[in-house]
Amino acid sequence: MSKLWRILIWLAISVLGAVAVAVSAFQQGEPVNALWLVVAGVCAFAVSYRFYSAWLMAKVLVLDDHRAPPAVTKADGKDFVPTNKWVVFGHHFAAIAGPGPLVGPVLAAQFGYLPGTLWILIGATLGGGVHDAVVLFSSMRREGKSLGQMLKDEINPFIGLVAMISLLAIMVIILAVLGLVVVKALAHSPWGLFTIAMTIPLAMIMGLAIRAGMKVGTVSAFGVIGLLGCVWGGRLLTPEMNAMLTWSDTSLAWAIMIYGFCASVLPVWLLLAPRDYLSTFMKLGTVALLGIFIVLVAPPLHMPPVTKFVNGGGWVVPGTVFPFVCITIACGAISGFHSLISSGTTPKLMSREKEIRMVGYGAMVTEMLVALMAIIAACALQPGQYFAINTPANYAKPETMVAAVQKVNDAGFPVTMKEMEDLSRDMGEPTLIGKVGGAPTFAVGMAAMFDQVFKKFNMGHGLLDLWYHFAIMFEALFILTTLDAGTRVGRFILQDLLGTFYKPLGDTSSWLGNIVASAALVAAWGYFLYNGAIDPYGIAKSLWPIFGIANQLLSVIAFCLGTTIIIKMGRAKYAWCTLVPLVFLLCVTFSAGYLKIFSPLAAGFLPEIVKQEAVLAAGVLNNVPLTAAQIKEAQTVIFNAKVDIGITSLFLIFVTTIVIGCVLEWVKILRGLKPSVLKEGPYVRLPDAV
Repeated sequence: MSKLWRILIWLAISVLGAVAVAVSAFQQGEPVNALWLVVAGVCAFAVSYRFYSAWLMAKVLVLDDHRAPPAVTKADGKDFVPTNKWVVFGHHFAAIAGPGPLVGPVLAAQFGYLPGTLWILIGATLGGGVHDAVVLFSSMRREGKSLGQMLKDEINPFIGLVAMISLLAIMVIILAVLGLVVVKALAHSPWGLFTIAMTIPLAMIMGLAIRAGMKVGTVSAFGVIGLLGCVWGGRLLTPEMNAMLTWSDTSLAWAIMIYGFCASVLPVWLLLAPRDYLSTFMKLGTVALLGIFIVLVAPPLHMPPVTKFVNGGGWVVPGTVFPFVCITIACGAISGFHSLISSGTTPKLMSREKEIRMVGYGAMVTEMLVALMAIIAACALQPGQYFAINTPANYAKPETMVAAVQKVNDAGFPVTMKEMEDLSRDMGEPTLIGKVGGAPTFAVGMAAMFDQVFKKFNMGHGLLDLWYHFAIMFEALFILTTLDAGTRVGRFILQDLLGTFYKPLGDTSSWLGNIVASAALVAAWGYFLYNGAIDPYGIAKSLWPIFGIANQLLSVIAFCLGTTIIIKMGRAKYAWCTLVPLVFLLCVTFSAGYLKIFSPLAAGFLPEIVKQEAVLAAGVLNNVPLTAAQIKEAQTVIFNAKVDIGITSLFLIFVTTIVIGCVLEWVKILRGLKPSVLKEGPYVRLPDAV
């Protein structure tokens, strides 16, 4: 193909993508078809991968495909293993694509589909892909070292120690939120709980079978059939079994803590590995199927491009569209959690440096498409249904569900109790009102699309309950995979710290160190999980904003490392590619942190404390004396808000320290006050390099 034709084709793709975004933003008079978002995403994927990622690899990172990566130089058949690039891509994508690209975009749909879509497209192509690729490159050049270890080597030991503590603290919040998403999805959902509970013995049977020498293919077929059976089996529950499996938020919180502890302590082959293996099948297969179904159904987006909540006043995500859309949607745009994977298992598997482009940048922009699917699933619902699902309500008090529906109508989004009761019955749930947290909303949207496809091709209709619980299982497997793997990784980090005070605790092969560190870590994230479960205001108002702030602060830390390394490489003129997203995320996280602490428009923690203390002092609420339960609830909200203030402030202080330390390093190097010394591993040429 001639150069002219190539230029014309890529120009046409760029124009098509721009037109798709313009139509999505400016079309009036009728709902926008979801296919415009799909076209915008595919075009952004193609152009960014073809041009920006190629420039990043060639001009900024200057990949050396003759250089032996740590998977070759440190090959041990256990952790460092040269692996096929497609297998590594699958591993990396499965590891980074947790619940974030599903839950975050659903919550951000409160602002309309346009703000989230624009942030996903811009954030992933210009920020997220750069973030993941640069950290992966840095770790591969440094023998697979972690983010904290690299900061210690490239800046100084103090900054490295602060980074390690920050990473551990941030992981605690991330794991708590992951657990809380599962709690909100499975609370008072016997079918959903049955399905997820049955996947645990299923994974253990698979682990035992593989350990006994059975063929992986046979065990895989058994696992997939078993998963589908777990979903179908929920339809066969008797009323007595339904009653037994109708668990409260707090009971589920304790169950998830026990599961996280067991997954961290038990041998990896018994539970963690087979569960991850099952999850990978579900992730890749279901995401591909959902994408095809969206194209086949081409649903209209009933949510407007921009809602009145962009200026604040919303209750799904309290606060204005900026900065909160940028912390509500992390995975799918820019996610600091990815840096733990890009400096964790993935660099130890890469066979050549040239594969960084496909694995680091490519997996991130693939996740961008998943996030767009979540936006479509949420915004294809009627707005009234969306807000009714995401309005907090007490399942034990029917009057609170009536009040929730009334609140949605008062906001200008029509919906009736009968409509929600019919929707709940169709989905096989006792109720969908108050099922906050994002996961149930996505499951309803996904189930509706699946049902429409099967109806369109006369292949079966009326199985909405089955598709809903299939979607819940799909999301929960996403989340629990990240939860158990994250707990195990966090345990390793914690053991490294504990080992400095008492060496036996640092031995990862020791049962003592294993159990003590696992218990301590689970107790830490379990504390926030339990308090989130009893918080009457739900996940979106309390823990999710802190999760978003923490996750994006982790991105800031990763961009600090990337900028430092680019400057030390003598490529300072290209440092803007990491410095621009770094500065933007600093503005986002610090403004969001300030608003979450002080602003009543963002459901700030201090205003909430003042409000609840005034209620307790008055002793009445709506001219009615407070009950003992209401007093306890107010006290819980006050205590949680104080803890949230402390955690948010601590994160901001830690990251400020790291940023200042890095900036001082950059100034010294650029002014020639300090020699630019890269702490890379020794150069080893690949045996097959010419």
